[in-house]
Amino acid sequence: MAVFASLTEAQLRNRLEPEKGVFIVESPKVIRVALDAGYEPLSLLCEQRHIEGDAKDIVARVGDIPIYTGARELLAELTGYTLTRGVLCAMRRPQPRPLEDICRGARRIVVIDGVVDTTNIGAIFRSAAALGIDAVLLTTNSCDPLNRRAVRVSMGSVFLVPWGWIEANDAVGTATLQEQLHALGFKTAAMALTDDSVSLDDPRLAAEERLALIMGTEGDGLPHATITAADYVVRIPMAHGVDSLNVAAASAVAFWELRVR
Repeated sequence: MAVFASLTEAQLRNRLEPEKGVFIVESPKVIRVALDAGYEPLSLLCEQRHIEGDAKDIVARVGDIPIYTGARELLAELTGYTLTRGVLCAMRRPQPRPLEDICRGARRIVVIDGVVDTTNIGAIFRSAAALGIDAVLLTTNSCDPLNRRAVRVSMGSVFLVPWGWIEANDAVGTATLQEQLHALGFKTAAMALTDDSVSLDDPRLAAEERLALIMGTEGDGLPHATITAADYVVRIPMAHGVDSLNVAAASAVAFWELRVR
């Protein structure tokens, strides 16, 4: 029960022994997406009324794993929050994949640079899956996309789009972010407001065979080194003097405009 009731996200992730890492999936719909994508269930926490209700098909699918059940109030007391749709599933974290494998054949990818808000991470993944982004790369100072809340906000989209970690520009002793992306065959487009930025609808962007969109936080934005090293600096034209959008909203606009037709 500690997986559901007391372990922190960092403890679940288990950086010292990644092969033993666990993450939590919340709600029957999202659990089904994870199972369909091949993720391995380890245990289930389910409101008693859902055993023969909303989670009946999940119980039948997960095989011989522990299933903990009880009344809604008891489970909320144990976990510290009310379960969304009454079901949680602990699953095995996937092993990291090489960037070359993640990006093989990709034409449009997004790089999430230093975004730590779980809601934004989940929303970016949902837009990426819906709007044709082939892969998501996250700098190692970004939020874990398998965080429980990020998974829930994404509605399971984190299981649909290949993703992996990439070193940020401030990492010591590693190639710069742009060098890593160029080595993978991508031109880079940093989303930022600068005097020399180009509009999102600039035809040169859509014409690029392989393009990596780099998104930063809406507060501090992208690091200066990332902006200056990018092949393009890109802005979204806006009205009424509004200077920026939330990173999740900006990503959806950019994904739609630069999707492969």
